[in-house]
Amino acid sequence: MSTAPPRPSGDLTYRDATDADVPALVVLVQSAYRGDGGERGWTTESHLIGGRRIDEAGIRAVMTADDSRMIAVTGDGGEVVACFQLERRGDRAYFGLFAVRPGLQGNGLGRRVITEAEQLAAEGWGTTVMEMTVISVREDLIAWYERRGYRRTGSLSPFPYGSERHGRPKRDDLVFEQLVKNLV
Repeated sequence: MSTAPPRPSGDLTYRDATDADVPALVVLVQSAYRGDGGERGWTTESHLIGGRRIDEAGIRAVMTADDSRMIAVTGDGGEVVACFQLERRGDRAYFGLFAVRPGLQGNGLGRRVITEAEQLAAEGWGTTVMEMTVISVREDLIAWYERRGYRRTGSLSPFPYGSERHGRPKRDDLVFEQLVKNLV
């Protein structure tokens, strides 16, 4: 795990998550990925997968893994409004667990956060490529990433069917597709 001092950016602060953040991060990720009703944002995948997206142990595993950071993004009042994972993989960085509070989605916050994540990876690690995986049938989400400069690689990996840790799939055709963006 690597840590860095908090990095203010306008009305947001980007900092390494702490143990005190873990419960709020679980709620944030769960609501962004699997939220229903009033917790539903446009990024939900609840129509594809049910159950938990992550638990406290999963967040802590990201926080403590070598070459990994879990970033909490806080607003003016100190509340966590977004988060993401960065994992160094040589000259690449993996971007994951990206979540924006559903009530704040659709106003440019996600765009600001992903731009900051790219800068953190490039400046902190000398990363030249950011990569991620997205469920391939999430065309709206993939299109959003493409508008941010990411491209589909065609590289697919299987969804972990049978693993409750990843939720309960509602379809039998789920696969992850890799997206990449050159940062230099």
